[in-house]
Amino acid sequence: MSVGYRHWMLDATTRSGGTATATPRAAATEFALAVPAPELAAPAPAGLAARCTRVLLSPWSRLSLLIALLAGAASTVLLFEPQRLLADGWPPELGGAVAALVFAVAYGLCTVAFVPRPLLNLAAGALFGSQLGTGAAIAGTVLGAGLAFGLGRILGQDALRPLLRGRWLKAADGQLSRHGFRSMLAARLFPGVPFWAANYCAAVSRMKYLPFLLATALGSIPNTAAYVVAGARASTPTSPAFLIAMACIALPALVGAAVAWRKRHHLPGR
Repeated sequence: MSVGYRHWMLDATTRSGGTATATPRAAATEFALAVPAPELAAPAPAGLAARCTRVLLSPWSRLSLLIALLAGAASTVLLFEPQRLLADGWPPELGGAVAALVFAVAYGLCTVAFVPRPLLNLAAGALFGSQLGTGAAIAGTVLGAGLAFGLGRILGQDALRPLLRGRWLKAADGQLSRHGFRSMLAARLFPGVPFWAANYCAAVSRMKYLPFLLATALGSIPNTAAYVVAGARASTPTSPAFLIAMACIALPALVGAAVAWRKRHHLPGR
């Protein structure tokens, strides 16, 4: 009961010469005015919109989007038939550095769509020669790897990481997460792991973005240059440059296979 209310009762008692008695309704009204009402809770957001947002941003929805994007990219490549460049040649209105830049962008997009890099490297050599073709192929390799890594990290990591339960998957994830640069450099230097598989495995792991790009750029140079030189000298298969390029292609593959065979017993669970 407020102080003002008690003073009002005393004044009423003094004026009447007796005892002032308040009715129950008046007392309840005065008490309600004295006690502040609690703040009303903010209205909840629209239930349907919130549920739709949660569904669209859920890990499995993003993974489904990634699969749809990759399937669409692969279908586009099949319809476009980029191998026609080797038969028809590069468009005559494009030449020099501009043509190499356009080729590098197309190279990166094709690698995201699962086009094999050896074919693209051979095409780079056949179209632009050894030096310019190597630069365009390396740029396209880094671009394609970065795009695949970003898509896999944003759209696929949250859904796929809980599925890493097998012995081989856990071993690969631990190696990429703890020794990202070294592991990716070895994967690029010694062929055996498909380019797209290495990209998405690194994206699902906890590997950092910058070490991934640096390891890809450095590790892809020898193999990419060998394929580009082979493509540039394909018209003279008995030339020393072509034979050296083929040896540089075969030797890392043999070394990688030998290292993998020796390391098989060091995997967890063996």
